[in-house]
Amino acid sequence: MEIKQRNRDVIAGSGYVAPTNANPLYEGFGVYDIGSTEAVHEFCSQVEASPSQSFLQETLVKYSEAVHELAMDIGRKLCQSMGLDMDLFKGWPCQFRINKYNFTPESVGSSGVQIHTDSGFLTILQDDDTVGGLEVLDEKSGAFVAVDPLPGSLLVNFGDTAKAWSNGRFCNVHHRVQCKEAAVRISIALFVLGPKEAAVEAPPELVDASTPPL
Repeated sequence: MEIKQRNRDVIAGSGYVAPTNANPLYEGFGVYDIGSTEAVHEFCSQVEASPSQSFLQETLVKYSEAVHELAMDIGRKLCQSMGLDMDLFKGWPCQFRINKYNFTPESVGSSGVQIHTDSGFLTILQDDDTVGGLEVLDEKSGAFVAVDPLPGSLLVNFGDTAKAWSNGRFCNVHHRVQCKEAAVRISIALFVLGPKEAAVEAPPELVDASTPPL
């Protein structure tokens, strides 16, 4: 626990998150900002990855660079699809989280993480290849739908910032994690948060008489 707590917050919730009364089965590590190689090396230093474990740093750096570039490419393609000439996510911080769910026989049927929407713009999730539990809310029916593991895939969803920026064209997705079996479940997420300084507002092209600003 002493070593885990060295993974300190840069912003609230960006470092180590211990189990809580609300989410007793969950804990996770974080890196802010994953677009910075220095931040990745600092994380490895915090958790005492020794020089003999250089593969850990190399893997984290390669993975973070690849998924960060994917996020930037998605941002560019979103703008192109809406007829906007802009590099949407340029300069935005991206938070990286490694999530662990300690599911036990006693916890089957309970919640791993409460119902929520992500606060950022975009989430790219590498889900556990074998242990399910992720569910998304169907807004029309009010029912939760299981998102079964699909090995080799990444799952992408919008958060609150995307709904605000797009003036309601993008939908923030309510989701949760349920304990389906007694097993350790691991997922890795990148969160494109939002601009560091500027306010989030819809581009003028997305606001008109028929779609006034939310």
